[in-house]
Order: sequence, then C-alpha cells, then structure tokens
Amino acid sequence: MAKIKSKYVCQNCGYETAGYLGKCPECGGWGTFVEELDTSGKTCKQTIDIPDDVQPMRLNEIEMNSEIRMSTNISEFDRVLGGGIVQGSLVLIAGDPGIGKSTILLQTSGELCKNNKKVLYVSAEESASQIKLRAERLGVKSENLYIYPQTNLELIKKHIEDMMPDLVIVDSIQAIYTSQIQSSAGSVSQIRECCNMLMQIAKSKNISTIVIGHVTKEGNIAGPKVLEHMVDTVIQFEGDKYKSYRILRSIKNRFGNTSEVGIFEMGNKGLTEVINPSELFLKEYNQTQTPGSTIIVTSEGTRPLLVEIQALVGTTPYPAPRRVTNGVDTGRVLQILAVLEKRIGLNLSKQDVYVNVIGGIDVNEPAADLGIALAIVTCVRDVVFDSHTAIVGEIGLSGEIRAVNHIERRITEAQKLGFKRIIIPEANELQENIKGIEIIKVKKILEAITRGIGNDNEQ
Repeated sequence: MAKIKSKYVCQNCGYETAGYLGKCPECGGWGTFVEELDTSGKTCKQTIDIPDDVQPMRLNEIEMNSEIRMSTNISEFDRVLGGGIVQGSLVLIAGDPGIGKSTILLQTSGELCKNNKKVLYVSAEESASQIKLRAERLGVKSENLYIYPQTNLELIKKHIEDMMPDLVIVDSIQAIYTSQIQSSAGSVSQIRECCNMLMQIAKSKNISTIVIGHVTKEGNIAGPKVLEHMVDTVIQFEGDKYKSYRILRSIKNRFGNTSEVGIFEMGNKGLTEVINPSELFLKEYNQTQTPGSTIIVTSEGTRPLLVEIQALVGTTPYPAPRRVTNGVDTGRVLQILAVLEKRIGLNLSKQDVYVNVIGGIDVNEPAADLGIALAIVTCVRDVVFDSHTAIVGEIGLSGEIRAVNHIERRITEAQKLGFKRIIIPEANELQENIKGIEIIKVKKILEAITRGIGNDNEQ
C-alpha cells in the first residue's frame, strides 16, 4: 500500500511546506497552516474540453457582439462593472458577513430576468427556502430565475451545461468543492481548483459568472492571491455595520476603470441606489457647522465626492499626545501635522489630534491633505471655516500645494452642490472655463490658510 503524502498549506497566501509552521514566512500570518493531501504527483483530469478548431485571428478580423455587456438596470452596479456585465467574464465580489453581497446579487438577478435573461443562482450556504424568503422580502419574482442549492462543482457544471444560462451566481466560492481535490471545502487547493474550473466554464461557454468570496478579519479577500489574478473583475463591498450606507468598490477590472465606486443604502427592501452621494454626506453640514470642519472634494474612480472632514485638537493629559483618525490614513495625518509645526509654527507637540471623515467613507487619496490641514488649523484657532468653500490639494513636505487629477470634475461637482468658492493648487491648469464659482489658486499652505480663513474670520 502506497504511503499517503501530505503537505501544509497557508490558507492566506497558499505557501506550501512539508512540516507545520507557526508563522508563514511568505505573508507573516500566524496559525494559518492546514494539512492537505499532496496531489502534486498526480495528473488531474481535464474538466473542460478545449476545442482544437480555434485558429489565430487578426485583430481586425475579430467580430464583436453588439450585446457584449448586459445591463443590470442598477446604474451604480453598472458603473462599478464598467458599464454592465461582460459576457463570459468572471467577477469576484467580497465583503464582510451581512454586508449585502447576496442581497445585491439577488436584486441583480431579478432585474436581469426582467430583460428575459436566464439566471442560475447556485447557493452553497443557504437552502432554497431561505433564498425564497429573501426574494419575497426584496420583491424578486421571475420565471427565469433558477435556485440551485449545491456544493459539488461537478453537479453544478452539469446543470450549467444543460441550462446554458446567461448568468451564473455562485454563493460562495469557499463553500463549494470538487471531488478531484482530496481536501475540505474552503482550503487553498479547493478554492484555486474550483475557481479555475469556473473560469474555464465561463470562457468556453461564454457564460457570465459572479462568485461571492469571504474576507479575513483584516479585511483582505480570503483564499490564495492567485484567486484575484484568475478573475476578470474584483469588487469589494464596504460599509459600516452601524450605518446603512454601502460602498461597492472596484479593485481590479479588465473591462473598466479601477477604484470606481457605487453608493447604496440598505433598507427593509434591500439595497437602493444613492444617485447623488455628495448631498447625502453633506446633509447635516450647514446645521452642525463648528470650528474644525471643512469640505473636501475627493475622487473615487471617475466620480468626484464632497465629504466633510472634522478635526478636534485639545491639550493632552498624557505624556505622549494621541493621534486618532477615522476614514483617513494615520501616517498621512502625522505628515500633515509635521508640516504644520515646521512650516507654519503651529505647536501641536502637547495636543491630542482627532480627525474624522463623516459618512463612513474612507478617503485614501493625497488630495485631501489641504482639507485636513485647514480643519486642524480652524480648530486650533477656534474659527468657523466658510461653509460655501470647498478644498482640494496635496501638501508636500516643504509646505507647497501640489496638483491633483480630475480638477475640472471636482470644481463642477462643487458648483452643482451650491458652493461659491473652491481652493485648488496653483499648479493645476484648467482646460475649460468654469463659471458660477470662484476659483482660488494657492501655492503654499500658509497662503491657503490666509485666503481660506483669514478673510472670513478675523473678528
């Protein structure tokens, strides 16, 4: 009898070793190794027959179908996908438990069925009656929507080939398994092989496939990194469990812009689109305007968003002052504080500094630097910033204000929401003449402070 060989595989990155290790040398994770059977010496049976009649073609000879994309009738979802679901594409959607992944895909299925599209919803974690209960709550009713509770990928493949649907939804990739791999569902080997089989089905049959994935406690997509490389599009579902807003963010997209976002609001009847998210984030700005509050124009993909930045500065009772941030990078705030101390002479060495982004959205781009700095300065001076002025600009270490991208879109968005002035970097050259809003160009951070709060709050 042949000896059964085993190996230990890291469930975070897929690193393999012959013996158990407490810490993964590849990703640094602790306690992530799981024993699996070593099947490297065996030849896996080809699951999809690749046609041998396909020949190389000239680029100019390739004909494209006019219906290359399927619209979901959900404009925010279409925006993130790049205009709709591309035929034969493989999409991965990941997010925290209960964030709304199954909800939005069930709503999408209902909308596609209204356009006479056939959808196969493979549920590996819920029963058919549980899916039916959610569908009734969401108001999804269609004869073209098929629910298939199954975890065996070979059976799923058989039904896909028999039905030939327009869209296949797999909920979720961590719960299904293939009998060709002798390890439990959710292991690195199972996830990698199952995703590879689904990719081959999608490409060979020209069937669009959406796969739901889990995330780790750090917020990263669970499974090997190769999973993200296999799929065509990676979408992250973000949101605060204490708030009703949800953000659908494109991390990777072979058919559209990356970092594109869609804004939704979770209600009793599912997710509803937020057409103008800037108005949502600024709804209470004029009512609760206090020192330390400014409005920045951030850019998520191709969409400009106006969000409120709040800063609170106070004397610390501790030997080391605290730096607490929510929604912005802490390292970026520390850099801004260092520039304010060195270039402006603002003494913050014995002050606690708190910076918060209102609305639960994360602002990661450097264009928010100037807004954060002015929020801190207005709090220290105890003055109220002009409520009709928006801010955009990146701060360099020497105190200069650097140019940002998509400046025309940012100015136009601020103008649409009723702002009368906007502070932008002097290095930005406007390609078009925008009327109806005063554009203030600044070169240094001191100039931005003087022109931003000096004229309005010198009483």
